[in-house]
Amino acid sequence: MRIVVSGTHASGKSTLISDFAAAHPEYLVLPDPFEELIDDRFDELDAVLFSRQLDIAAHRLAELPAGSNVIAERGPVDFLAYLHALDALGRPGRSRAAIQRGTALTRQATEQIDLVALVPLAYRDQIAVGEDEDLELRDAMNDALLDLAAEPEFIGPRVVELAGDLAERLAQLEAATLRPSTCDQLP
Repeated sequence: MRIVVSGTHASGKSTLISDFAAAHPEYLVLPDPFEELIDDRFDELDAVLFSRQLDIAAHRLAELPAGSNVIAERGPVDFLAYLHALDALGRPGRSRAAIQRGTALTRQATEQIDLVALVPLAYRDQIAVGEDEDLELRDAMNDALLDLAAEPEFIGPRVVELAGDLAERLAQLEAATLRPSTCDQLP
């Protein structure tokens, strides 16, 4: 099964994936695509940065062997949501061309995903984050991701929105992997 855990920064994705992988060592973990850019220098959160990560997320899904058990931190839709968020905020470095290109690539990559585990911000269980995390972009990306998640061509036919504390989210993810046909669809 190919699982993508999607959500804005500091939403609990990494911890969820770590806990899932510890309980399911048969799954290969694909880290956040940003980690593959470690040698590159990015001073700004802009369309170039998010487009590069979208490319990485899409290509690594396409390169997986059939039948792979994989859990990936972020998929193409995450970075498409960041591109939309930059645009919605009127940020320098936004790009309508990047959104158009990212839209096409995300639609293609969606075919490679069996399950999207959506980790939206939940303010009652909010993770403490510092001001250096660009809270405005964090919220705008979350909103854009939820909008895109309502459209199956961007996120895939099988989506589960995870809610609650970490233990509840992990249980929901595990249930979705055992009974993928019963995943809760987003409206």
